Amino acid sequence: MSVSDTSTNTASAVDASRGPDLPGQRRSDSAQARAADAHQALTEAWAVLHRVVAELPEPAFRAPSRLPGWSKAHVVTHLARNADALVNLMTWARTGIEHPAYASRADRDADIAAGAERLAQVIREDLYAACDRFHTAFHRLSDAEWSATVTHPSGLQLVAAELPELALFEAWHHLVDLDAGVEFGDLPAAQLDRLLDIAVRPVRLRADGEPLRVVAQLPDGRQRTWELAIATQSSSAEVSGPAAAVLGWLTRRSDGSGLTGTPPELSAWA
Repeated sequence: MSVSDTSTNTASAVDASRGPDLPGQRRSDSAQARAADAHQALTEAWAVLHRVVAELPEPAFRAPSRLPGWSKAHVVTHLARNADALVNLMTWARTGIEHPAYASRADRDADIAAGAERLAQVIREDLYAACDRFHTAFHRLSDAEWSATVTHPSGLQLVAAELPELALFEAWHHLVDLDAGVEFGDLPAAQLDRLLDIAVRPVRLRADGEPLRVVAQLPDGRQRTWELAIATQSSSAEVSGPAAAVLGWLTRRSDGSGLTGTPPELSAWA
């Protein structure tokens, strides 16, 4: 399936009459701009997701996805619950009161399992409503609140501005997991670029890992390079290939057989 890039480049005007920003204000402005940029990309990703889900007939929801043990209904239900989980974290950022993404991992898994048993139209409407709740929560945060720190279910500390990026990542890679005609290679270069930056973060954070250079060639001719730290012994000093193939490996959706070099086996995706 072809996924068109509907994004546009916009220039923001700067009020020259405004006085100099304080350091804290610059940080909040930067966080707000980061969140807004990701939210725009997320809106485009969700438009594709909603179109794909709307076109799935009832029997297709019961068919297997690319995730072991999950049907397409499980994947769509997970996307809805993940949007709600990120709403909880945005509420935490806005109020300053701890509001975990999920009550527990067991509750999260039970909600997905139960939700996957519903009729297709109910699952669709649940997804659309969850995305609407995300948009509403997004617009409730002030500029400064995007710099607030919250805790991801993995235990990782995040600034709130990263939450729209996580939603974006979930949307695209689970679209591929749906096995409904969208592949990483169908994504516009700008979206691939964003997803690669998000996918390398858990790998890059390992201080005890073996060094590995990862090089991705984007469809628009640009090349991106990351210096990573892999938990297992690297088989090559460098792994390179098309951006879609690199992303498939980083997200554990492929073994990296289409890449140049010998990519190491990565630990399970969190």
